[in-house]
Amino acid sequence: MLKKLVVVFVAAWAMAGAAAAQPSADEAAVEAVLSGYRQAVEARDGEAAARYFWPDSQVFEQGGVEGDFATYLAHHLGPELRDIASFDFDGLETDVEVVGDLAYASEVYTYEITFPEAAARAPISRRGVATSVLQRRDGAWRIVVYHSSARAPRPPAN
Repeated sequence: MLKKLVVVFVAAWAMAGAAAAQPSADEAAVEAVLSGYRQAVEARDGEAAARYFWPDSQVFEQGGVEGDFATYLAHHLGPELRDIASFDFDGLETDVEVVGDLAYASEVYTYEITFPEAAARAPISRRGVATSVLQRRDGAWRIVVYHSSARAPRPPAN
């Protein structure tokens, strides 16, 4: 009897741990928005990237206030995406917390940008972080506040 109780307890504990590791439907939806935005940037598709932001969003980057996403796209991100050959994210770590109709997300990643004239200009590699606030409106999640910054990766310690 004790052996059966131990087996039942261990099985219940394992299932509870597996359930806790699974993101909620809202967390998964928020992660899909963040992933969609990254994929649009990698595809260098500013129009697709805009779909992940509410029109009244605010974007902050590298210590600057960029305005809403449409302004950021027109004056900053769009011209950059047109001038590069590739933008690749790697090593992504994401943390999402949903509180009602708001979600808070942090991302840590590396990225590399290459240029069409690769022989004349070296790729840019950076360690980046982003913090996003997403809001659910009429059942849809989109970014309402986005802040990112990046720096050159530190050399490995000897």
